[in-house]
Amino acid sequence: MTKKQRAETVMMELEKLYPEVPIPLDHSDPYTLLVAVALSAQTTDKKVNQITPKLFEVAGDPFRMKDLEVDEIKYLIKEIGLANNKAKNLKKMAELLVERHNGEVPKTFEELEALPGVGHKTASVVMSQAFGVPAFPVDTHIHRLMKQWKLTSGKNVVETEHDAKKLFPKEVWNRLHLQIIFYGREYSPARGNQDKDFLTKMLLEK
Repeated sequence: MTKKQRAETVMMELEKLYPEVPIPLDHSDPYTLLVAVALSAQTTDKKVNQITPKLFEVAGDPFRMKDLEVDEIKYLIKEIGLANNKAKNLKKMAELLVERHNGEVPKTFEELEALPGVGHKTASVVMSQAFGVPAFPVDTHIHRLMKQWKLTSGKNVVETEHDAKKLFPKEVWNRLHLQIIFYGREYSPARGNQDKDFLTKMLLEK
Protein backbone atom coordinates (compact mmCIF):
# COMPACT_ATOMS: atom_id res chain seq x y z
CA MET A 1 0.00 0.00 0.00
CA THR A 2 1.27 3.46 -0.85
CA LYS A 3 0.94 6.28 1.66
CA LYS A 4 -1.86 7.74 -0.45
CA GLN A 5 -3.72 4.41 -0.44
CA ARG A 6 -3.29 4.13 3.33
CA ALA A 7 -4.70 7.65 3.76
CA GLU A 8 -7.71 6.81 1.56
CA THR A 9 -8.31 3.60 3.53
CA VAL A 10 -8.20 5.53 6.82
CA MET A 11 -10.79 8.04 5.56
CA MET A 12 -13.07 5.31 4.21
CA GLU A 13 -12.94 3.03 7.27
CA LEU A 14 -13.33 5.85 9.80
CA GLU A 15 -16.28 7.31 7.92
CA LYS A 16 -17.98 3.89 8.13
CA LEU A 17 -17.23 3.61 11.85
CA TYR A 18 -18.04 7.20 12.81
CA PRO A 19 -20.54 8.81 10.42
CA GLU A 20 -21.52 11.12 13.28
CA VAL A 21 -18.75 13.02 15.05
CA PRO A 22 -20.00 14.78 18.18
CA ILE A 23 -17.53 17.12 19.84
CA PRO A 24 -16.27 15.26 22.94
CA LEU A 25 -16.23 18.36 25.16
CA ASP A 26 -19.58 19.64 26.39
CA HIS A 27 -20.15 23.31 25.55
CA SER A 28 -22.87 25.72 24.49
CA ASP A 29 -21.01 28.41 22.54
CA PRO A 30 -17.50 29.35 21.32
CA TYR A 31 -16.45 30.68 24.73
CA THR A 32 -17.42 27.57 26.69
CA LEU A 33 -15.72 25.43 24.01
CA LEU A 34 -12.55 27.54 24.31
CA VAL A 35 -12.54 27.14 28.09
CA ALA A 36 -13.22 23.39 27.91
CA VAL A 37 -10.42 22.81 25.39
CA ALA A 38 -7.99 24.91 27.45
CA LEU A 39 -8.89 22.85 30.52
CA SER A 40 -8.42 19.53 28.70
CA ALA A 41 -4.62 19.75 28.52
CA GLN A 42 -3.18 16.72 30.35
CA THR A 43 -6.71 15.83 31.52
CA THR A 44 -9.34 13.55 30.02
CA ASP A 45 -12.37 14.99 28.23
CA LYS A 46 -14.53 12.97 30.62
CA LYS A 47 -13.04 14.74 33.63
CA VAL A 48 -13.43 18.16 32.01
CA ASN A 49 -17.09 17.42 31.29
CA GLN A 50 -17.59 16.53 34.95
CA ILE A 51 -16.32 19.87 36.27
CA THR A 52 -17.44 22.38 33.64
CA PRO A 53 -21.20 22.43 34.43
CA LYS A 54 -20.58 24.03 37.83
CA LEU A 55 -17.89 26.33 36.38
CA PHE A 56 -20.16 27.52 33.56
CA GLU A 57 -23.05 28.00 35.94
CA VAL A 58 -20.92 30.49 37.86
CA ALA A 59 -18.91 31.93 34.96
CA GLY A 60 -20.22 30.88 31.55
CA ASP A 61 -19.00 34.05 29.84
CA PRO A 62 -15.80 36.14 30.04
CA PHE A 63 -17.53 39.03 31.84
CA ARG A 64 -18.35 36.82 34.81
CA MET A 65 -15.11 34.84 34.63
CA LYS A 66 -12.92 37.96 34.85
CA ASP A 67 -14.73 39.04 38.03
CA LEU A 68 -13.82 35.84 39.86
CA GLU A 69 -10.66 35.61 41.95
CA VAL A 70 -8.06 33.11 40.76
CA ASP A 71 -8.64 31.08 43.94
CA GLU A 72 -12.38 30.90 43.19
CA ILE A 73 -11.70 29.57 39.70
CA LYS A 74 -9.12 27.14 41.06
CA TYR A 75 -11.65 25.81 43.58
CA LEU A 76 -14.15 25.14 40.77
CA ILE A 77 -11.60 23.25 38.64
CA LYS A 78 -9.48 21.72 41.45
CA GLU A 79 -10.14 18.14 40.35
CA ILE A 80 -8.26 18.48 37.07
CA GLY A 81 -4.53 18.56 36.41
CA LEU A 82 -2.59 21.85 36.44
CA ALA A 83 -5.54 23.58 38.12
CA ASN A 84 -3.40 26.40 39.50
CA ASN A 85 -1.99 27.50 36.13
CA LYS A 86 -5.28 26.91 34.35
CA ALA A 87 -7.14 29.10 36.84
CA LYS A 88 -4.68 31.97 36.30
CA ASN A 89 -4.97 31.56 32.52
CA LEU A 90 -8.77 31.49 32.57
CA LYS A 91 -8.91 34.77 34.48
CA LYS A 92 -6.33 36.49 32.21
CA MET A 93 -8.03 35.07 29.12
CA ALA A 94 -11.39 36.45 30.21
CA GLU A 95 -9.90 39.88 30.94
CA LEU A 96 -8.30 40.03 27.49
CA LEU A 97 -11.44 38.83 25.72
CA VAL A 98 -13.37 41.68 27.35
CA GLU A 99 -10.63 44.30 26.80
CA ARG A 100 -9.71 43.40 23.22
CA HIS A 101 -12.75 41.64 21.78
CA ASN A 102 -15.81 42.94 23.65
CA GLY A 103 -16.23 39.55 25.27
CA GLU A 104 -16.39 37.68 21.97
CA VAL A 105 -14.11 34.79 21.03
CA PRO A 106 -11.95 35.95 18.09
CA LYS A 107 -12.13 34.09 14.80
CA THR A 108 -8.46 34.05 13.79
CA PHE A 109 -5.62 31.74 14.79
CA GLU A 110 -3.37 34.70 15.59
CA GLU A 111 -5.81 36.35 18.00
CA LEU A 112 -6.71 33.06 19.67
CA GLU A 113 -3.09 32.04 20.15
CA ALA A 114 -2.39 35.43 21.74
CA LEU A 115 -4.70 34.47 24.64
CA PRO A 116 -3.20 32.99 27.84
CA GLY A 117 -3.29 29.19 27.92
CA VAL A 118 -4.22 28.90 24.25
CA GLY A 119 -1.74 27.08 22.04
CA HIS A 120 -2.03 26.13 18.39
CA LYS A 121 -3.94 22.92 19.08
CA THR A 122 -6.54 24.66 21.24
CA ALA A 123 -6.92 27.41 18.65
CA SER A 124 -7.32 24.79 15.92
CA VAL A 125 -10.10 23.01 17.81
CA VAL A 126 -11.99 26.27 18.35
CA MET A 127 -11.52 27.42 14.75
CA SER A 128 -12.71 24.08 13.35
CA GLN A 129 -15.49 23.17 15.78
CA ALA A 130 -16.86 26.60 16.74
CA PHE A 131 -16.39 28.46 13.46
CA GLY A 132 -16.17 25.73 10.80
CA VAL A 133 -12.75 26.86 9.56
CA PRO A 134 -10.75 23.92 8.16
CA ALA A 135 -8.11 22.91 10.71
CA PHE A 136 -6.41 19.69 11.76
CA PRO A 137 -5.71 19.78 15.50
CA VAL A 138 -3.11 17.12 16.28
CA ASP A 139 -2.85 15.82 19.82
CA THR A 140 -0.58 13.07 21.10
CA HIS A 141 -3.14 10.39 20.16
CA ILE A 142 -3.38 11.52 16.53
CA HIS A 143 0.40 11.88 16.39
CA ARG A 144 0.81 8.30 17.65
CA LEU A 145 -1.73 6.82 15.24
CA MET A 146 -0.41 8.73 12.22
CA LYS A 147 3.05 7.31 12.94
CA GLN A 148 1.60 3.86 13.60
CA TRP A 149 -0.18 3.99 10.23
CA LYS A 150 3.04 5.16 8.52
CA LEU A 151 1.36 8.37 7.38
CA THR A 152 4.00 10.58 8.95
CA SER A 153 7.57 10.44 10.13
CA GLY A 154 7.00 13.64 12.09
CA LYS A 155 9.00 13.99 15.28
CA ASN A 156 6.32 16.11 16.93
CA VAL A 157 2.68 17.21 16.59
CA VAL A 158 3.65 20.22 14.45
CA GLU A 159 5.32 18.06 11.80
CA THR A 160 2.50 15.51 11.95
CA GLU A 161 -0.10 18.26 11.44
CA HIS A 162 1.82 19.44 8.38
CA ASP A 163 1.85 15.91 6.93
CA ALA A 164 -1.85 15.34 7.70
CA LYS A 165 -2.83 18.53 5.90
CA LYS A 166 -0.87 17.43 2.82
CA LEU A 167 -2.32 13.91 2.83
CA PHE A 168 -5.99 14.53 3.54
CA PRO A 169 -8.34 16.85 1.61
CA LYS A 170 -9.21 20.06 3.43
CA GLU A 171 -12.95 19.33 3.40
CA VAL A 172 -12.51 16.31 5.73
CA TRP A 173 -10.09 17.84 8.26
CA ASN A 174 -12.70 18.94 10.79
CA ARG A 175 -14.37 15.52 10.86
CA LEU A 176 -11.33 13.34 10.42
CA HIS A 177 -9.30 14.59 13.37
CA LEU A 178 -12.22 13.65 15.65
CA GLN A 179 -12.72 10.29 13.93
CA ILE A 180 -9.05 9.43 14.51
CA ILE A 181 -9.36 10.36 18.20
CA PHE A 182 -12.50 8.21 18.56
CA TYR A 183 -10.78 5.29 16.83
CA GLY A 184 -7.73 5.54 19.07
CA ARG A 185 -9.83 5.52 22.22
CA GLU A 186 -11.99 2.60 21.13
CA TYR A 187 -9.64 0.38 19.16
CA SER A 188 -6.03 1.41 19.74
CA PRO A 189 -5.37 2.91 23.18
CA ALA A 190 -1.83 4.03 23.92
CA ARG A 191 -1.68 1.63 26.84
CA GLY A 192 -3.88 -1.40 26.72
CA ASN A 193 -5.11 -4.20 24.51
CA GLN A 194 -4.28 -3.61 20.84
CA ASP A 195 -6.09 -6.76 19.62
CA LYS A 196 -9.08 -4.75 18.34
CA ASP A 197 -6.89 -2.47 16.22
CA PHE A 198 -8.03 -3.84 12.86
CA LEU A 199 -7.16 -0.69 10.94
CA THR A 200 -3.46 -0.80 11.74
CA LYS A 201 -3.35 -4.46 10.72
CA MET A 202 -5.22 -3.65 7.49
CA LEU A 203 -2.87 -0.80 6.63
CA LEU A 204 0.39 -2.57 7.34
CA GLU A 205 -0.28 -6.09 6.07
CA LYS A 206 0.02 -5.13 2.39
